[in-house]
Amino acid sequence: MAKKKVARKAPAARTRKRAAAKVDNSLSPHGGKLVNRVIEDREKAKKLASKAKVELLIRDQHAREIVSMAYGFFSPLDGFMKEADVASICKKMTLASGYVWSIPIVFDLSDDEIRSLGIKEGDTILLKYQNQPFATLDVEDIYSFDKKLMAVSVYGTDDEKHPGVKRTYQYKDKFVGGRITLINPPRINPPFDKFWYPPAKSREKFKEFGWKRAVAHQTRNVPHTGHEWLMKGAWFEAQTDVNPNECGVLVNCVVGEKRKGDYIDEAIVLSHAALGEHGYFKQGTHMVSILLWDMRYAGPKEAVFHAIVRKNMGCTHHMFGRDHAGVGDYYDKYAAHEIFSKIPDLGIKSVLTLEWWYCPTCAEVTYEGLCGHKPQKFSGSVLRSILLDGVKPTRLVMRPEVFDVVMMAADKYGFGNPFVDDKYLAQRNEVMTVPPMEV
Repeated sequence: MAKKKVARKAPAARTRKRAAAKVDNSLSPHGGKLVNRVIEDREKAKKLASKAKVELLIRDQHAREIVSMAYGFFSPLDGFMKEADVASICKKMTLASGYVWSIPIVFDLSDDEIRSLGIKEGDTILLKYQNQPFATLDVEDIYSFDKKLMAVSVYGTDDEKHPGVKRTYQYKDKFVGGRITLINPPRINPPFDKFWYPPAKSREKFKEFGWKRAVAHQTRNVPHTGHEWLMKGAWFEAQTDVNPNECGVLVNCVVGEKRKGDYIDEAIVLSHAALGEHGYFKQGTHMVSILLWDMRYAGPKEAVFHAIVRKNMGCTHHMFGRDHAGVGDYYDKYAAHEIFSKIPDLGIKSVLTLEWWYCPTCAEVTYEGLCGHKPQKFSGSVLRSILLDGVKPTRLVMRPEVFDVVMMAADKYGFGNPFVDDKYLAQRNEVMTVPPMEV
């Protein structure tokens, strides 16, 4: 199935439906309970590991997904999906239990691996990462699945140029489903450690701030002023019926697999933190965190996934703008807006934003459709060339403190480059480190 362009609707004519549910900081996790599959007791962890009959070294993607499941980011998932869950997602975008879910989380193995290791249902596998015991997987299901069906159902295309489709087709022959247990929690390394807020901790932090409303901003970019205004506009909508001091913005930076040309992760988290540190958001109304996740670029389906994750983190609102989690021209510009009117209410309110830009005639930042002048849009390619040249943009484009932090991060973490290149991919500092563990 080739990729298909969808006719664009004019934003002014778009009906942007929002969830009507009243939400607050007591928002329940998806499925009603936060999953916790983390063993902190070392002796208990060793005892659990010793019961495993099979050892297996896992790749980075699976390690990140295990951590996110174990700490409850992916509640109600407590392990890799069984066939019934994947089939249900592909057919009707729900888990077999009936809860809305949009992206399969699967553990793939080759036929040769399954045969040579003698893996069968009922086994416990010791999963090793960075050559250390890391987690266990209780094998409940071993199955094959039509990867083309999976790709088309999630991404709307089987075009291998789509990065999510390419990832799907690279999965091995079989999938193993079952509950995971994180027996050797990793250490989150600087500078990411101060932004590590698993759902239980992020909810505690919201209470500490006194937030009754928390609006999530999903990002994998350093912030220019357009991003800043998107966040402020979303904050304004989220706090309309509460005291302004009871509403905040959670910036949730995706940290995972990197492609050449992406911003380096360190620049992303540190530059977003700079907005709060230098007063562009009032103290106590802005918080930066990370999510261990490899982007699928699934457009509207990933928007649903993001809403579920941030609901688990305690957010009451989620901002969705233009081309959310999209890639190329596979999805309509505002597809992430439309999908929330087609699914059951998730219990987290979608803040559906159009675009902010600078109007030279008004001499101020304005919102799409608000003035009748020709806007001056923020060009990502122009901004990239400016950053590569090390030239400080005007304040209308990027806050000077943000620019300084991006340049600092480039020198300290990116080998002089704020963007991912071969050297960064080969020599970057690990985001998380698994401590030594004897079994």
